[in-house]
Amino acid sequence: MFKRHKSLASERKKALHSQRATRFILKDDMRNFHFLSKLVLSAGPLKPAPAVKHSKTTHFEIEILDAQTRKQICILDKVTQSSTIHDVKQKFHKACPKWYPSRVGLQLECGGPFLKDYITIQSIAASSIVTLYATDLGQQVSWTTVFLAEYTGPLLIYLLFYLRIPCIYDGKETARRLRHPVVHLACFCHCIHYVRYLLETLFVHKVSAGHTPLKNLIMSCAFYWGFTSWIAYYINHPLYTPPSFGNRQITVSAINFLICEAGNHFINVMLSHPNHTGNNACFPSPNYNPFTWMFFLVSCPNYTYEIGSWISFTVMTQTLPVGIFTLLMSIQMSLWAQKKHKIYLRKFNSYIHRKSAMIPFIL
Repeated sequence: MFKRHKSLASERKKALHSQRATRFILKDDMRNFHFLSKLVLSAGPLKPAPAVKHSKTTHFEIEILDAQTRKQICILDKVTQSSTIHDVKQKFHKACPKWYPSRVGLQLECGGPFLKDYITIQSIAASSIVTLYATDLGQQVSWTTVFLAEYTGPLLIYLLFYLRIPCIYDGKETARRLRHPVVHLACFCHCIHYVRYLLETLFVHKVSAGHTPLKNLIMSCAFYWGFTSWIAYYINHPLYTPPSFGNRQITVSAINFLICEAGNHFINVMLSHPNHTGNNACFPSPNYNPFTWMFFLVSCPNYTYEIGSWISFTVMTQTLPVGIFTLLMSIQMSLWAQKKHKIYLRKFNSYIHRKSAMIPFIL
């Protein structure tokens, strides 16, 4: 009897102990759950895993044909849509080393215009296969070389005639006749004109990095050098006749020449500003410099000042070769001015719709 009561008491103690242990474990679990909940809430909302983006890059296949024979030269594959014509020329050169990038002209169709280097493939592609026609443009030279050759020749040629080398003029006639002051003044003005050209080519103008065929250099040099020889021969000749109205004609025309030269320089400096170059260029606005006020009247004042310089030089020297050269230059520059004026009208119609191209109120 006593043993039975003792075993019942021990069993009750064990049950009570197990209940206490269970309550302690539940309390610990509640504490852990509470701590875990606080940790999750403090971490913020769950972020989904970033989706992997697969870039879809479109590639083109460029088929290049010979523009003369229409035969296939090569096929360039895996050309990206952002590639330019310049990039295509580089890949074409790697595939066919004999085709140099500076000598290659690419066209969309035979007889069509040559594509500019900055044009992208995406802008001309009608499908994934693009056919281009390649033309060998011949030996190429940079534009800087062209301009330096054009302007250095006349400067040196005129000085040779000014020195009256015996192989050009008769020595006896040269020694017997004194030079009129206008001959010295004409040499000074002519040198100023071409020295300005050379300095602006080197330090002012942003010359295109492109190239031009060698034949264009030869034609330009033949034009400028030939006319300079003809002009210098007449002005520096011992039998040269001074202007009809004497010093008044010489002085007025010389002053006008220098004014036009200064105006041309300031206009070129303004046009070389980054705001007036490139695809995002804005139309130049006149500033405090009086020479820039020509922009109120014409859209290409640099050509206006250039023609003004040569007209002044013609009046100052009163020679036929200078007059013919001035006429030809006026015709050429009027064509350039009208072409630029049309471009300005498309881009800046609100600014220049009342302006002339080169000559105020006339042209």
